[in-house]
Amino acid sequence: MNPEKTNAISRDNSWIRVVRQYNHPDPVKSWVQFSTNLLLYIVAWFLMIFSLKTSYWLTLGLSIPAAGILVRLFIIYHDCGHGSFFRSERVSDGIGLFIGILTFTPYFHWSKNHEIHHDTAGNLDNRGVGDVWTMTVEEYRESTPWGKIVYRFYRHPLTMFLIGAPFVFIIGNRFTKKGMDKRGRLSVYLTNAGLAVFATSLCLLIGVKAFIMIQLPVISIAGFFGFWLFYVQHQFDRPYWARKEVWDYQKVALEGSSYYKLPRILQYFSGNIGFHHIHHLSPMIPNYKLSRCHRENPLFSNIKPLTVRQSFSTLSLRLYDEKTKKLISFRKLKSG
Repeated sequence: MNPEKTNAISRDNSWIRVVRQYNHPDPVKSWVQFSTNLLLYIVAWFLMIFSLKTSYWLTLGLSIPAAGILVRLFIIYHDCGHGSFFRSERVSDGIGLFIGILTFTPYFHWSKNHEIHHDTAGNLDNRGVGDVWTMTVEEYRESTPWGKIVYRFYRHPLTMFLIGAPFVFIIGNRFTKKGMDKRGRLSVYLTNAGLAVFATSLCLLIGVKAFIMIQLPVISIAGFFGFWLFYVQHQFDRPYWARKEVWDYQKVALEGSSYYKLPRILQYFSGNIGFHHIHHLSPMIPNYKLSRCHRENPLFSNIKPLTVRQSFSTLSLRLYDEKTKKLISFRKLKSG
């Protein structure tokens, strides 16, 4: 969404002047960031290949930073989808499609769903695309017994992160879906073809077993971390959720999107996406300007950060209570 064109803006539009100065990519920084991280990912693969001759435990240890680099590449992919990383749409799409192969994610389909997420985040009347399935208390109470079982299964941390993440990236993204447009289907076909070439080439070079022993933990760990980041960006104690008639673009960014304050190393691997309040305020800001935008402007001085320790408590929050305007646990619903 272009924040300057949205028809759901707050009465106070001063934030537009704040973000406008950061809304343009720096071509040198963008190319350096992309090429550096791609090189690091290639080096990580070489190290993991050689480590197989020493110890698979060493390979698994190396898969953690490799997964971190892959997450960082995914943030570049994400920025390309917003048009915030390169000035050229053609270059953005080319790099996005390429990284989509490395991250097992069809570029055009994912980018379209993510754009819908930006347009509908926090809107109680417009949920279901590009977000984490969240029922209101009333919806859950009115659901069938089977519906409650399905929802509880979906919202369980083991399902979401340990099963759901690798399933979506490895299997789910391989298929076209009902309602996909032509570009979305094309990106699925191109990604699958690219993956076939990538996997076949490496299997011929290092063997099928070695390829699986390296690729499977890397994509699984990266998927887990990526899902976790996406989850905590909008799932916390008092998020901003509203019906469409009062839904407010600025509020959903500053109150409904977390400022996830990560240790420096995790901030690096996550590509500054912890500054999610800034990103939702203006998705045209490239990842390497998010921190500076937050730091330099008093508008963000009162944003309360979500720490890593605090973020673990969000795992029990499953339902949105419209009366208290809070996310609550199943236990809280039962006791209340």
